[in-house]
Amino acid sequence: MNTAIPVPSSDTRDPLYGWLMVFIVFTLSILAFGALGSISVFLKPLSTEFGWSRAETSLGYTVIAFSTAIFGILWGYIADKYGTRWFGVVAAFAMSISLFLLSNQSNLLQFYSFYFVFGAFGAALVSSPLFANVSFWFRKNPGLAIGITAAGGAVGQGIVPYLVAMSISASGWQSTYLLMAAVYICIALPLSLLIRESPWRKEVMQSGLDGNRDFPLSEIEVIAWISIAVIFCCNCMSIPIVHLIPLLTDTGRSVEVASSVFLLLMLSGGLGRIIGGKLGDWIGALPTYMVMSLGQTFFVFWFPHIDSLPLLYFVAIFFGFTYSGVMTSLLMCTRMMVGARLAARAMSMTSFFGWIGMGMGGFIGGIMYDTYSNYVWSFGFASIMGTINLLILSLFYLRIRSKRKPATQSAIPSKESAVLDALGVE
Repeated sequence: MNTAIPVPSSDTRDPLYGWLMVFIVFTLSILAFGALGSISVFLKPLSTEFGWSRAETSLGYTVIAFSTAIFGILWGYIADKYGTRWFGVVAAFAMSISLFLLSNQSNLLQFYSFYFVFGAFGAALVSSPLFANVSFWFRKNPGLAIGITAAGGAVGQGIVPYLVAMSISASGWQSTYLLMAAVYICIALPLSLLIRESPWRKEVMQSGLDGNRDFPLSEIEVIAWISIAVIFCCNCMSIPIVHLIPLLTDTGRSVEVASSVFLLLMLSGGLGRIIGGKLGDWIGALPTYMVMSLGQTFFVFWFPHIDSLPLLYFVAIFFGFTYSGVMTSLLMCTRMMVGARLAARAMSMTSFFGWIGMGMGGFIGGIMYDTYSNYVWSFGFASIMGTINLLILSLFYLRIRSKRKPATQSAIPSKESAVLDALGVE
C-alpha cells in the first residue's frame, strides 16, 4: 500500500525554491479566483445591458465552476503522470484570451462559452494540480505553506472584484474585460515559466514507489468522504461570493460600498487561509476543518438581515476568515491522508465536487432570488448546506477513530499515530 507521508530518502530540509513556488501559485490563484469572484460585479451591468435575469447571469459562475471541476480531474491525472511544468503557461494564455473574448460578447451562449474556456484551461490548471505540487515541496509544517498558497484565491476574490467595480464605473464593462486580459497575460506568463515540480513528487513519479502506508482508511474512502462533505460546504460559501454585492446594492448601497464589504471579506479570508493552515499544523487538519465550517455556517445566515454597515463589515470579516480557513484545512486533509503518487488526482477529485457545490450554490441562490424577489431564502439555504457539511465531517471523524488500530496491534504504531495526530484524530 502507499503512504500518505512518504519518508524522505535524503535531506529533510525544505528547498528554498518551494517558497518561490508558493509565491507563483499564490499569484496565479489571485488571477484565477479573482476573475471568478468578479462575476458578481459584472452581474448587474450585464443583466441591464442584455436583459438577462439574475439566474441566467449567475449561471456564468456555475459554468466556470463546472468546467474547472470537470477538466480538473483530467489535469490531475496528467499532473500525476507527467508533472505540472507547463500548466501555468497554458493557463496564462487561456485566461487572457477568454477575458478578451468576453469584452466582445453579445449573447448568453458566448458568455457561457468564454467562461467555460476560462475554467477548463485556466482555473483548472492553476488550482488543484499546482496546489498538490506546492504541498509536496514541504515536509515541515506543510499547513503554513498550503495556507499561504491558498490565500491567493481569497485575496484575488477580494482585490480583483474591487478593482473591476472601479473600472466598470469609470470605463464600462467592455473596457474592463479588455484591461483584465492585458494585465493577466503580463503577470501570469513570466511567473508560469518558473514553475518546477517538487523533487519529492518527482522522485515518486519516477520510481512509482510511495513508501509504506499505515492509515486506517483507504485512499478511495478518504476521497469519498471529503468529496461528499465539500459539496455541501461549497454550496454554503458560494452564495455570498456570487450574491453579496447584488444583495447590498439592492438595499440602496453603492457598488463601491458593496465592493468594499466584499473586499474586506476576502482580505480577512486571505488571513484565514494562512492562520487556518498554521492551526492545522497545531491541532490537526480535520478539527480545523470542522471549526472553520461551523463559523461559515453561522455567519452566512445573517447577511440579508443586517442593515448596519459596521455590523456588515463585522460579519464579512468573520465569514471571510472562517470560509477561507475551510479551504486550507480541506487541502491539508487531502495532503495528509493521500500519498504523493495520487496527490494531484485526489485534490482534483475533491475539488471537482467542491466546484459542483460552488456552481450549484451560486445558481440556486439566483433562482431563489428570482422566486422570492429577495435574498433571505438564498442565504438561509447556504446555512442549511453548511449544517449538513458539519454532520458529514463529524461522521468522518468518528469513522477514522473507529478504524484506528490500538497501539498493541500495530507493528509500527508511530507511523499511523503521526498521521492521525497531524489530522487531530485521537
